[in-house]
Amino acid sequence: MDDTPATGLFSLAELRPDTLTGLVRRSAALHRDPRAHDRPLDGRAAGVLFTRTSTRTRTAFTVGALRLGATPVTYGPDDLQLNTGETLTDTGRVLGAMLDLLVARTAGPLADLRALARAGRLPVVNAMAAEEHPTQALADLATLTTAFGDDLTGIRLLYVGEGNNTAVALAHALAAVPGAHATFASPAGYGLPETELKTATRRAGTTGAVIEQIHDLGLAPGHIDVLYTSRWQTTGTRKADPDWRESFRPYHVDRRLLSRWPGAAFMHDLPAHRGDEVAGDVLDGPESLAWTQAAMKLPSAMAVLEWAAPTPH
Repeated sequence: MDDTPATGLFSLAELRPDTLTGLVRRSAALHRDPRAHDRPLDGRAAGVLFTRTSTRTRTAFTVGALRLGATPVTYGPDDLQLNTGETLTDTGRVLGAMLDLLVARTAGPLADLRALARAGRLPVVNAMAAEEHPTQALADLATLTTAFGDDLTGIRLLYVGEGNNTAVALAHALAAVPGAHATFASPAGYGLPETELKTATRRAGTTGAVIEQIHDLGLAPGHIDVLYTSRWQTTGTRKADPDWRESFRPYHVDRRLLSRWPGAAFMHDLPAHRGDEVAGDVLDGPESLAWTQAAMKLPSAMAVLEWAAPTPH
């Protein structure tokens, strides 16, 4: 893994491919052996700020900090003076004077996390912003190594559903994998943001990967290794079209759809809404890696915390 001191994790598009690969491999190693560390965060204070709901990510970073020796300081949506009008800059300065790093999921955009990092001069880990969910994609790639081996060169993945922050993170992650082929299939108007797609495509051009977007499942590749979906209603968002479910219905993953690609694994970032984006017998079926993905959130959080924590003086 690249050992350049980290200033935080905001977007996977900003990580060098060798850094991203190192984090994925470290996540997988900690999944195999949760004790494969020497408590490198001993004596540190790790802020864990979540103003949006979270089961897996919040638990993973809190437990991960404890296992690495840090003391987590947790904040919910009503705990900070941001609610009474204190600015992000002032809040960041205070947190930076007391914490060694901050893991944050807020209601605001990624720019808010960058502002906290600048003001506090402390590493900030994006635990999901409106634009991207980078730690999810790290856990996803680590999960893929359990099924396909450490070398993911040439992996072929089809993502179906909304081009949300999970999809954005996957696009940036797979763009860094040599020869990867990622197809994102979404209803028209619900795809990956154009700027994110362009950024991922540019990186893919340097690694031999392919990142593409379609709005018709009839155009999906004939061979894939993985079929991936996510909930249709992204956390904290609403859709303007009252009939949006009709647009998404063709993207429902059931046995019939999965049978188009015999032997393909199934992935879901959870939480799942059985009957919407996925049928229960697929989510809980033999092809499903969803529960490995969920378990992988903890070792991936530990890998990110190790990497992001500043070197003690």
